[in-house]
Amino acid sequence: MEDPTTPDRELDRIREQRVQLKLRHAQALTTLMVERDDLRGVHALADYFDDAVRWSA
Repeated sequence: MEDPTTPDRELDRIREQRVQLKLRHAQALTTLMVERDDLRGVHALADYFDDAVRWSA
């Protein structure tokens, strides 16, 4: 049986956490932009990611 604390397993765990965090952040940003139309145009990067998420759906 392989040790779950090996460097490869640890890197895989960290990568998975990062993917989940990015997904959660994208979902939260999209939800916020849907709920708050007044925020559109306030921050260009937020608008960009909101549009990117919508186009990829």
